Amino acid sequence: MTSNEHQASVDAAADAPQDAETALLAQIETLRNELDQLRASVLLDRADLDNQRKRVARDVDNARKFANEKLLGQLMPVFDSLDAGLTAAGAEPSPLREGLELTQKQLLKVADDNGLTVLDPTGQAFNPDHHQAISQAPANGAAPGSVLQVFQKGYLLNERLLRPALVVVAAHD
Repeated sequence: MTSNEHQASVDAAADAPQDAETALLAQIETLRNELDQLRASVLLDRADLDNQRKRVARDVDNARKFANEKLLGQLMPVFDSLDAGLTAAGAEPSPLREGLELTQKQLLKVADDNGLTVLDPTGQAFNPDHHQAISQAPANGAAPGSVLQVFQKGYLLNERLLRPALVVVAAHD
């Protein structure tokens, strides 16, 4: 072996560890990038799972809150009939009136226990989110825009409008 060949062999042997080190560093960098991508993917999956849990919990809560919506909606004509019966019974105390009032109180208690709220806005300011104006009348001492008379009570189920109150509103002068 000549001295030139020997020097080339020594240089090649010296370069071999450097090439191996460079290859290992490149491989480590590649693995770090893959690990970072996997961590990001896991974080996204966790966030998606957390959002899905929240969505399901919200859906279950809404299902529970509004499960009785159909039944309570079907009871509204019964409430209206009791109101009409009380009006027809007059203001004088009588067994019929007392029976109707007791029935109405019991029914309203059951409805209230299930999240139903009665809207009887007489004297309150007109609220287009909860009231439906069917006419206007002269204010005659009432504040303009206030409810003068309620033709039909409205109902909320857990803050959601089931039926707006039908009202007469004081006209603006």
